[in-house]
Amino acid sequence: MIAVLALAPVLLWHAYRGAEEQALAQLIERFDAQQVEYRVEALAIPYDAFASKLTSAIPGGHGPDLFIFAHERLGGWAREGYVAPSDYSGPFGDALTVDGRVYGYPLAVKSVALFYNRALIQEAPPTIDELARTARAATHDGVYGLAYPVTDFYYHQAILSGFGGAVFEEPGHRPALDTPEAVRALEFVRRLALDDGVIPEEPTSVLVTSLFNQGKAAMVINGPWFIGEIRGVDYGVAPLPPPMRPFLSVEAALVSGRAREPAGAQAFARYLLSPEAAAVRAHQGGQVVATDGAPADPLLAAFRRQAQSALPMDNSPQMQAVWEPEKRALASVMGGELGPEAALAQAQRRLIATTRAAPPTRNPAPYLIVLGAGALVVAALARRRLRGRSFRGTARAYAYVSPAFASLLLLVVVPFAAGMGLSFFHHSEGHYTFVGLQNFADILASRDYRITEPMSFYFTLAITLLWTVCNVALHVGIGLALALLLKDPLLRFKSIYRVLLIVPWAVPNYITALVWKGMFHRQFGAVSALLSALGIQPISWFTHFSTAFAANVVTNTWLGFPFMMVVALGALQSIPHDLYEAASVDGASRWKQFRHITLPLLKPALLPAVILGSVWTFNMFNIIYLVSGGEPGGSTDILVSEAYRWAFQRNEQFGFAAAYSTLIFIFLLGYSALTRRVAREAEAA
Repeated sequence: MIAVLALAPVLLWHAYRGAEEQALAQLIERFDAQQVEYRVEALAIPYDAFASKLTSAIPGGHGPDLFIFAHERLGGWAREGYVAPSDYSGPFGDALTVDGRVYGYPLAVKSVALFYNRALIQEAPPTIDELARTARAATHDGVYGLAYPVTDFYYHQAILSGFGGAVFEEPGHRPALDTPEAVRALEFVRRLALDDGVIPEEPTSVLVTSLFNQGKAAMVINGPWFIGEIRGVDYGVAPLPPPMRPFLSVEAALVSGRAREPAGAQAFARYLLSPEAAAVRAHQGGQVVATDGAPADPLLAAFRRQAQSALPMDNSPQMQAVWEPEKRALASVMGGELGPEAALAQAQRRLIATTRAAPPTRNPAPYLIVLGAGALVVAALARRRLRGRSFRGTARAYAYVSPAFASLLLLVVVPFAAGMGLSFFHHSEGHYTFVGLQNFADILASRDYRITEPMSFYFTLAITLLWTVCNVALHVGIGLALALLLKDPLLRFKSIYRVLLIVPWAVPNYITALVWKGMFHRQFGAVSALLSALGIQPISWFTHFSTAFAANVVTNTWLGFPFMMVVALGALQSIPHDLYEAASVDGASRWKQFRHITLPLLKPALLPAVILGSVWTFNMFNIIYLVSGGEPGGSTDILVSEAYRWAFQRNEQFGFAAAYSTLIFIFLLGYSALTRRVAREAEAA
């Protein structure tokens, strides 16, 4: 009898897609065939959720044995024991070093470089000054000399380093965003973009790709992923001219500090570094491999040369807090709202506020006692209310509603209780500490920022209320007007109009938001084209609060009026026509008929719709996030988008974000109680 040995499974997490995923699958197959001890099982994780899933799964022992991720978060993960040290010594090991020890095995490197159109520029400029001169000379007749997402700090780092600036003046210290070098770098970009017109206005990644493919961008700063987007352009790639040093991201194979099969994970990580595996990753996966001597495509070779002079991104947790303040500063300057010095000073204040120290740990015993006492009180009140009632013969009824009750419990009650409980904790790198009511106290006291600043709860609440009132008023006004128009018996083609007017409601709101975002683009948007046709100068919609807020309101009004129109139209059709005939005989005008017949009879239908629409609008995250993005400077953010930023853009402060969400719930609970009272009074009247 032949014994069958079970191979030890090595669980690998990755975020690869397309060619990279296919190359990895091929290497896993080869590795499994070359040895008889381990079997690698790969699991693809969405990149946006990768980090949070790791910090949630590894502490509980449910994470991977090995995972592939960029090195930026390595500092916090290594100190928390999420990643095991390695024996690697070679190129790019510095990026994987934390407190003198190396963690992981570098697989690929990513940075931006300079793409140039050979039909417009013969060769890449050798210095940053020559880059500016070449870009100015190439800017004419609708052609831009230089294009890149100018408000993205990942790209701006190259300019910052060209003027001697750095995010961290010294390793381990708080980032410094408002240095003189940073001011000069931002002033340089402002001149190119606003004064010289070298860089297109509001250049998104999609716009940059379109301009380069149309031959309207002479040079582009972008990464290796841009190669697959180029169509029909004879181009070259070269490292950025010194002293420009873009960020370098090192993608590494990292062994979990709590791996179930650490030996197998180490073995496969080393195999990925082998010349055989590097060749597959380079040729089939299109990666700029970190292994010395590995073959590479001539275009990718330029990125390999760029990697030699690029600046490895700091792997400390503080680096994650830099992106949002820098993006706000770049957007403020490029929009003409603030000068470089004022914008960077504001960014530094925002950085200090978002990297707040952890609140002191509290003793949970008093809170548990209060919670237990509250549960006893609720149980006593429930028992008193149910005393004397007979439930005989109701078993079948309870059986019918039990699936709905279980669904409500699992999908609503449990997540709500978990979120409310999370608001009493502080989160850092996967660890939670009980801080009691401190998160609520910090929010309500506006610690580290004034109540008149966008990050203040009170400022954001005021904007949220203004946002809700404006939208609901427009929804009801436009919806009711259209309903009255569609009710007109003399109107032809009513069915066609009804279908067309419901289309904005039928289209998913995130698609509508992205469409309107493009329409509000200053240079290439449909709104700007319409203004130009009317002889009005186009404006930058997202550089001033009034215009950014108006853009959000217009987009959400487009989405919201069909609902109110449908509700009002249904209610209008239920009003007896005899009432209007009697009023007309009595000499009542159309306005008096509307005021004394239509409106009173519409109230029972419109009031619940207004309440529901208010709650929807109060929490309308997609429009704020996708249209204005909170610009300028976070002033158009509402409470729900601000809570999102605390959770996912400011060092994963989940407890603080949960406290925000709890306050939103309390506010809406009070609003619901008030509207119920108003509804009862309206019914009684």
